[in-house]
Amino acid sequence: MTDVRGATALPDGGGSGSSGSRPGPLARLSLFYRQVVAELRKVIWPTRKELITYTTVVIVFVLVVIAYVSVLDLGFGRLSLWVFG
Repeated sequence: MTDVRGATALPDGGGSGSSGSRPGPLARLSLFYRQVVAELRKVIWPTRKELITYTTVVIVFVLVVIAYVSVLDLGFGRLSLWVFG
């Protein structure tokens, strides 16, 4: 029996019973490492041009937000001085 992703399903009773033995910590770490490497191979890495474009967009956006928050801070500061000062 296979599930939607094509992996073999566990028989009735699941894998949480005490009848099966768990692999050791080194085996689990090795499996985790192999799975991480397999997932990283699936990643579509950006080209150098795309990376520069994305980085530029992020930096410009952050600068715009900094300017907006600074103007609001200055405005609210002056407003509070006018009201309470």
